[in-house]
Amino acid sequence: MNLYDQTVHGLHEQLKKKEISSVELTNAVYDRIGAVEDKVAAYVTLDKENALKQAARVDAMIAAGQEIKPLAGIPGAIKDNISTKGLRTTCSSHILDNFIPVYDAHVIENLRKDETIFLGKTNMDEFAMGSTTKTSYFKKTCNAWNLDRVPGGSSGGSAAAVSAGEAIWALGSDTGGSIRQPASFNGIVGIKPTYGRVSRYGCVAFASSLDQIGPLTRDVTDATLVLNTICGVDAHDSTSLPVDVPDFTKALRQDVKGLRIGLPKEFFGKGTDPKVKEQILLAAEKYKELGAEVKEVSLPHTEYAVITYYIIAPAEASANLARFDGVRYGYRNKLATSAPEMTKKSRSEGFGAEVKRRIMLGTYVLSSGYYDAYYKKAMQVRTLIKRDFDEVFKECDVLLTPTSPVVAYSLDEKMDPLTLYMLDVTTIPVNMAGLPGISIPCGFADGMPVGMQLIGKALDEETILRAAYTFEQATEFHKAYAPLGGDK
Repeated sequence: MNLYDQTVHGLHEQLKKKEISSVELTNAVYDRIGAVEDKVAAYVTLDKENALKQAARVDAMIAAGQEIKPLAGIPGAIKDNISTKGLRTTCSSHILDNFIPVYDAHVIENLRKDETIFLGKTNMDEFAMGSTTKTSYFKKTCNAWNLDRVPGGSSGGSAAAVSAGEAIWALGSDTGGSIRQPASFNGIVGIKPTYGRVSRYGCVAFASSLDQIGPLTRDVTDATLVLNTICGVDAHDSTSLPVDVPDFTKALRQDVKGLRIGLPKEFFGKGTDPKVKEQILLAAEKYKELGAEVKEVSLPHTEYAVITYYIIAPAEASANLARFDGVRYGYRNKLATSAPEMTKKSRSEGFGAEVKRRIMLGTYVLSSGYYDAYYKKAMQVRTLIKRDFDEVFKECDVLLTPTSPVVAYSLDEKMDPLTLYMLDVTTIPVNMAGLPGISIPCGFADGMPVGMQLIGKALDEETILRAAYTFEQATEFHKAYAPLGGDK
């Protein structure tokens, strides 16, 4: 088996036993990047020199008999909206094309402490606004299962890198499904933790009340190992929850006997591909075989989730992106003759069409005379959506839904923005309620992976991890590799 095909936990054992070296592993992944990156286009920036230096340090630690952490010496990729000191961080936008941060995000600090290796920064929808990775200023990323199809988004580069063997693990961010949906499209695992479980410090803000950083990996065990490392309270982030972080690996046991699983009927409605629905219902039957209790439940305000999200998220984006003015950092128009003209031209030329659309939407709903009619009302509906989950979780431990109502579609497919937005109907409610969610492979439709989503109570990642791990170990879907992804 190729080194780049393997799991974090498998490679960790080989490193400890000195069967492989971190330098050997890192070179193998870079060789893989060299072989397929021209097809997949997963990366914006690579950092091979520093990655190999770090790999050599880990090898020296192992040679000296030191204990190493589970992610030590394992090369991973970082979404390009997560700040990395000294390494270009662009958000896949022209306006940040030349931006090099002077500090690390909190999650990067944690990963550095564990001696992990950063291969580079992955492509994404510009400022995380999109679900295709086609709104990137730099390139369009392709799906390793079918190069003519989208990898999903906005963390499409991270998901495609893992799927194609260009990274062993990756970090993404999730505002309305941007980890879980590309995980589903690429046949891998993606976790959106409870809001506040992972610090947002150093993640370039899109919608501050919704954004969360999380892992994309080949299996549930790997996702758990990354989650263990990145979670924790952070004084730099006032929304970071001051709660103890459990060892999530203790949740990895095959046991769903008596687990109460709900199937929200609103998540299987109009627009859901019948072939996708079939795979999710087969997964529900598998859970029954394994001893879980499965029943249909209702989240009645789900129909309002997407329209509510597209009021709240653009409003917060409008405020967050006001800082990109061409003055302090980033792209600046050099031909302007006044400060107002410079700001106008810098923002007009620096932002792409989708980002401009959302800034305009957000500015409108926050404007005088419209705030109460739109933003305030949207926040009230958001409360109703959260209450729906609170009620359902009185009778269920976990909710099971499609991660996406469709499989990955053609790169050339033309969809109006509203149609694209509606495809996030199964992931957005989880962000609105601040809950944890995981996507894992559960089947195929039209030759493309189908992901199922497990949603848990706030701060109850352990239950969804246990449910995900039990299903994964009872099936073979996590062992399927993309045609471009390698062999197993």
